[in-house]
Amino acid sequence: MAHVITPISRLLVANRGEIARRINRTAQAMGISTVAIYADGDVNAPFVLEADTAIALNGKSTGETYLDVTKVLDAAKRSGADAIHPGYGFLSENQAFAQAVIDAGVKWLGPSPEVIGLMGDKLSAKRLMDEAGVPTLPGIEITADTDIVAAAAKIGYPVLVKASAGGGGRGMRVVENEAELMAAVEGAKREAGTSFGDDTVFLEKWLATSRHIEIQILGDSHGNLVHCYERECSIQRRHQKIIEEAPSPAVDDALRSRMGDAAIAAARKLGYASAGTVEFLLGDNEDFYFLEVNARLQVEHPVTEEIIGKDLVREQIRVAEGETLSFTQDEISINGHAIEARLYAENPAKGFLPSPGPVLVWKPATAGGARFDSGVEAGSEISTQFDPMIAKVIVHAPTRREAAGRLARVLETTAIAGLNTNRDFLVTTLRTPEYLAGDTTTDFIERVKPPLQREVSHLEHLQTAIAVAMESQAQRRLAAKVLTTMPSGWRNSTMPLQSVTYTVADTELTVAYQSLRDGSFKVICNDETHSVAIHQAGEGTIDLALGGQRLQFDIQRNGMQWLVHGDNGDLVLTESPRYPDASGVDAGGGLTAPMPGAVLTTEVAAGDTVAKGDLLVILEAMKMEHRIIAPRDGTVAQVHVDVGDQVDNAQLLVTLAEEE
Repeated sequence: MAHVITPISRLLVANRGEIARRINRTAQAMGISTVAIYADGDVNAPFVLEADTAIALNGKSTGETYLDVTKVLDAAKRSGADAIHPGYGFLSENQAFAQAVIDAGVKWLGPSPEVIGLMGDKLSAKRLMDEAGVPTLPGIEITADTDIVAAAAKIGYPVLVKASAGGGGRGMRVVENEAELMAAVEGAKREAGTSFGDDTVFLEKWLATSRHIEIQILGDSHGNLVHCYERECSIQRRHQKIIEEAPSPAVDDALRSRMGDAAIAAARKLGYASAGTVEFLLGDNEDFYFLEVNARLQVEHPVTEEIIGKDLVREQIRVAEGETLSFTQDEISINGHAIEARLYAENPAKGFLPSPGPVLVWKPATAGGARFDSGVEAGSEISTQFDPMIAKVIVHAPTRREAAGRLARVLETTAIAGLNTNRDFLVTTLRTPEYLAGDTTTDFIERVKPPLQREVSHLEHLQTAIAVAMESQAQRRLAAKVLTTMPSGWRNSTMPLQSVTYTVADTELTVAYQSLRDGSFKVICNDETHSVAIHQAGEGTIDLALGGQRLQFDIQRNGMQWLVHGDNGDLVLTESPRYPDASGVDAGGGLTAPMPGAVLTTEVAAGDTVAKGDLLVILEAMKMEHRIIAPRDGTVAQVHVDVGDQVDNAQLLVTLAEEE
């Protein structure tokens, strides 16, 4: 009997950023018109401009826009969309939304609402997997009647407090002992309620040295199922993945077959159709345990696409149209190795705190053959309202060692400036001996402790300062209104040295320079004299010879800052003003916000006595909580914020009375 095929003509992508762009790319290549929806701050975002149609959601926050079911469905109706792809996050695993889409006569690009409901509740998922013969970890649901202390003791420490709904590492806390337990449960419940609208949490045995292995599955409405092999996602911070790869260095053919069979058994138990992922924890002895099913397209799906040579979004579209999968299990195999790094706007040196702000420079590396799935361009803004991901950078190579080396170099040679990122941390991680040896358990970051930032030599600081001084003088010369054709350095008398002072990474560098008649420069930097020849300068890229070395830098000015990209990465130099501003603000010993965000709770009031380590304020930004802790014993002099307030970076939150 012939299959009934109903082609999709207009696809609404109920998401934003890089995943919206990625879905648009495949849909448009298949001849499908695309519709973007957008929050106020996303009006000029690349995913909006690249879509064929865009509908404003008229709101700023997540709740007002991408999580508003009514607005999203109305946008689909207004645009004439006959299908919706939810991407990942937001409403992608919302059972009620999926059902509402179907009830509206619109195709849903995902598994059935029933499957989403079953898998959205991690407790019900565990029960179903037990029935399917898939191994699971010991776990206990926390209800009003649960003796939480006794339950944790029964499982055995360490335990994981875990939200039953949602994902993305939110609503999760690792607990090492009883003293940490109740605060972790309360924090997980609060975060789960805020993020997913369901504060149900449970306890699960925590395997501190396991590997996070997931199996990509695909199914269609005709009963066909395939797995697309494994991905390893063990390199994590805050329970969120930052480096993923396929295949796993820890999985051999025999184990791969066992895990693939388990994933197919899980999918068959569910009657799964569309793309999804069955996640496992892999122990030291090759025992593996079911973790969860992500009933959607995964963030890290590109590494699977790279090793099997298939477009997973294309398969999702085909399945929604009523087609069978375009390939069988026997028709795919693993080709080479792929690694993905998630580039985030965050500060590793400050506990990976989100670092929102403008993307002033964005120039992806052209060498290395990398795939950039990015949601930004130069001029984009990373908002406090949404996830701080800038891009996913993916490299595919014949071997794992080559893929790691190429990815590190691609990240290193990608220019990005204007905000803090985890780029240097990703590079140092990829180059650790432990990573290169495949020793990538989930405790990797805590155990190996890769450098949070790259080491910058005195020579690199000196070269960069000289390059900025030379580019600055060239830009001034090009901007001059008179004598624009006169060669640099021409004088009818000897001119004195000109000087400028920069600060970079708490190091002060003074560059004094004098142009010579042959067009070169005499440069003195921190008592070191150099001869500099300029080959190209003045338009944001400088090519110079310094100390017998040919150097190139991309340089952009932002106020008193110079944003510099060189061969080893990015540096920011701050130019000292000729006439320093004597004004300043004294916070009076108060506690300030480490990032922009919203005040979630205030735990103290003026006059309260606090002890060192007491919780004062909880901030929330980019789906992450940050706790402001008392640095010493004392008395609260003043609380400067209220619950719900939006605060800027370094804004005063709480002042403690001066110690006598």
